[in-house]
Parts: sequence; C-alpha cells; structure tokens
Amino acid sequence: MSVILMRLMMTDGRQLLYGGLVFSRMAVLHIWIGRGWKLLFTFAVMEDIKHINSLQNDLIKKILVLKEKSRERKKTGLFVLEGLRELQLAVRGRYSVAKVLFLKDLISETDLRHFFDPDKSGPELISISNEVYKKLAYRESTEGIIALIHTKTHTLEALAPKINPLILVAEAPEKPGNIGALLRTADAARLDAVIIANPKTDLYNPNIIRSSVGCLFTSTIATGTTSEVITFLRQNKIAIYCAALTASKNYVEIDFNGPSAIVVGTESTGLSEEWLDSSDQNIIIPMQGEIDSLNVSVSAAILIFEAARQRGF
Repeated sequence: MSVILMRLMMTDGRQLLYGGLVFSRMAVLHIWIGRGWKLLFTFAVMEDIKHINSLQNDLIKKILVLKEKSRERKKTGLFVLEGLRELQLAVRGRYSVAKVLFLKDLISETDLRHFFDPDKSGPELISISNEVYKKLAYRESTEGIIALIHTKTHTLEALAPKINPLILVAEAPEKPGNIGALLRTADAARLDAVIIANPKTDLYNPNIIRSSVGCLFTSTIATGTTSEVITFLRQNKIAIYCAALTASKNYVEIDFNGPSAIVVGTESTGLSEEWLDSSDQNIIIPMQGEIDSLNVSVSAAILIFEAARQRGF
C-alpha cells in the first residue's frame, strides 16, 4: 500500500492583488515525491476589510484632529486628503498613502485597488458608514474617499534646479486660497518649482489642498527663509524679478528666457526690503483704474504666463 504525503503551509506576507481582489496570505500545498517536497499548487487567502461605523472610533477622532491642527500634522507626519482626483494626483506625485477610508455606496474596494501598484504593499483600506463619512468629508463631491497620507519634506537642499529654470517665489503668503491658486497656476504653466519664503501657513492645510485641486501634489515645492531663498537663487545663477511698484519696468519688456525667478509678495505689504534690495529688476503690471494692485494669484498668473509665452509655451 502506497502512502501519499502532503503538507499545507500558510505564508504571512505583504498584501497581494489577484484578479482585482486583495489577499494578505498565501496557502502553499506541497507533495512528497522521492526524497523531497515538491510544490503542488498555491492559492490565495482573502483579507477581511475593516469596517468603522462609530464616530467614537480612535482613528476617526485622530483624522478629525489632523484636519484641524497643524501641530498634529507636523507631529505625526500625516495629513488628510479628500477626493478621488486628489488621491490619484498624490499617488502620481509619489506620496506614500497610509490608509484609505471609503464609502462602499460610492466606490468599491476593487476600484480603489486599481490606483496602487499591485507589486507593492498598498495602503490599508477601511470601509466606513455613511454617518462617519459625512462627519469626515468637507464636501459631498469627494467620491467617498478620505485618505491619510505621509507628508514630504520641502527643503531647499532637496531642490535640484533644472537647466534654465522658471521658478515662482511667494513671500509669506497667508491665505490658503491664494496659495492654492498659485499652485494651480504653477501646474498649468508647468513651472520648474514653487518656493515659499517665510511660510506662514502649513502646506498640508486642508484648505490649501482643496483650493489647489490637488496641484499641491503635482508641483515641486520648497520652503525656506527669505535669506535662504535668495542665497539659493544666487548660488544657482537664477535672475530675480520682483513684482513691485517702485523702480519697476513693464513686465512685457523683460526677457525671461534665461534662468528666472518671479517673486511676489502679499497684497497688503508687498515684498520685504530684503527682496527689493536683492532684485535684479523690479517688474510691474500697468493698470488703468483707480487701484494699484491685483490679487497676488492673479498678478503671479499674468507674469508667469508672459514668461512662459516667451519660452514658447
């Protein structure tokens, strides 16, 4: 009488994607042939998706704090994102996604998995109730997605200017809506970088993410003090063009074909003396009305697209 020996082994490992479904473990069946074990076949063991339906859940409380508190975002290195388009842009921008909470009525687990590389361990997926989603979501049109994402560092040291760069510098912008609009313009014009000098607002403020419609993730961004930014531009031989009312040339008279940084200040006080003293040329947008200034994001857009036009945009 012959005896057939078999063994079944469970292998713990990273999440795997097969046929649109997620698995966390593989079952391996071996058979004894001759003098050793031979692989017969493997099959995947499906992972259970966690579900949250309580507003008192610790993770839900943590997300609410992250949305409101800049200090908590800096402490944990995490921020909250809403929306399908925003999540797609963050993944393309190589942001590391920690968790995705989703409302099954609006998007399926399978559809979510398609946004992530099947060869890498993806984020934890957690389904949530409609009540929880309404508590977390700022707007109704976010396609049922709330994500926790790791922040990036935005140091000048990590910024490697391209050949003949076109850069926008904004000094001390405070309003999230203005910062978001500047980032949208930077994305539209395909600027090489946006630098925030003397930042006053956390880049991962939910209002910046919303107003930028995800362009926070598509732009190369760095931050630093005004002195540090000026030193960076000088070291990289990038001409400084400051938007200012005094000692200025009409912006259409400037040649932006060389390495250029367009520098804008706040609507209330403009640029600091340090910038004006370091400017290679102040530039101005002529106006025919009673006021002498535009919204900073509008001014920046006019200047940026003139520079882009000259470069064959």
